[in-house]
Amino acid sequence: MANTFKQISKAGVTSADVIYTVAGSTTTVVLGLIIGNTQSSDITVTLTLSTDTGSRSGANNEDNQPVELLTGTTIPANSSLELLAGNKIVLETTDVINLTASAAADISISVMEIT
Repeated sequence: MANTFKQISKAGVTSADVIYTVAGSTTTVVLGLIIGNTQSSDITVTLTLSTDTGSRSGANNEDNQPVELLTGTTIPANSSLELLAGNKIVLETTDVINLTASAAADISISVMEIT
């Protein structure tokens, strides 16, 4: 297995925007995630993890469901929000991270892809 570290960034996100999709035959560990507000007023953001991974064996054979990691969260003017702060999120093939913001927001994600 190969581990590849990557950084994904996108500026000026407003309407629902796909930020990162896990590639086929890949497991991804999200190491860090920062959402920035470069506006002169507060903005709100919603961060969604879309997933339908299933077919696990044993007692945990449930399909995953899309969840909101942040829902209408306010980021003050000219500041940023660090999500995870030392924690990790494991993503599986075809999982997607989406961002929606009330005004232009910047996002940076650091990941390790395991192939």
